Amino acid sequence: MAVGRNGSYPSTVAVDLSTQTDFLTQRGAYPVANLETLIPSLRKIVAWTKWRRVPVVSSINSHRPCELDRDQSGPFCIDGTSGQRKLIFTVMGSCVRVEGDNTLAVPIDLFGTYQQVIFRQRTKDLLSNPKADRFLTQVPADRFILYGVAMETSIKALALGLRARNRDVVVVADGCGFWSNVEADLALRQLEAKGVQLITVDRLLRERLPRHGRYLALTHGGNGHGNGNGNGHDRSGAGRVHNGVFGRKHVRNGARKNGHPAK
Repeated sequence: MAVGRNGSYPSTVAVDLSTQTDFLTQRGAYPVANLETLIPSLRKIVAWTKWRRVPVVSSINSHRPCELDRDQSGPFCIDGTSGQRKLIFTVMGSCVRVEGDNTLAVPIDLFGTYQQVIFRQRTKDLLSNPKADRFLTQVPADRFILYGVAMETSIKALALGLRARNRDVVVVADGCGFWSNVEADLALRQLEAKGVQLITVDRLLRERLPRHGRYLALTHGGNGHGNGNGNGHDRSGAGRVHNGVFGRKHVRNGARKNGHPAK
């Protein structure tokens, strides 16, 4: 098992941003411009994370019907719709979804049990989710590998946010979707200037990380799509929900299922 700074965590964490139906299918509400070449790249990246058992943080772009983004072509990733669903191959067999509950409490040791930890993203910056911010800031990994959607928005924002927190960041350039090729190229140059390492999928696949030990929890693969209320099991089967329900134990005020406070 690869270990990080504290001797017990994997040294590398993959971050999968908004790999969802509305962005990554032709019939989606807002498909990326490089869809045809992106899907094969994403399949290779996900297969690599599964084989190496690399822990993954994922975001689900999540909006209410009344929310419209002036920069976008229309509503997308609306809570409870098929367009919000994660592509099935991006969901790990062991995953948990962390919902908001107006607290910052989130266990930092979730990767001891689950390979994939999923957070909602309601803005272009995943770090605007307080629980995601705390988890990504405190998880003691040495570097983060970013891919998904979209290069000129969410990926750029997260990469810069992690660099501001003195984290090593890698962006898989051809594993990132974009709507504007010009803006995506500009974002890549900006990230490189800030110390972000840019690599290709082929370069990533040549990395031979030690395989992570097996994860304790196994959940049925699903689609990463829930009802958005955060107070029950994820009916999609994309893992269990932390907040309201963690496993089958009720969680209140950040208390973990064994009665001890979350770290």
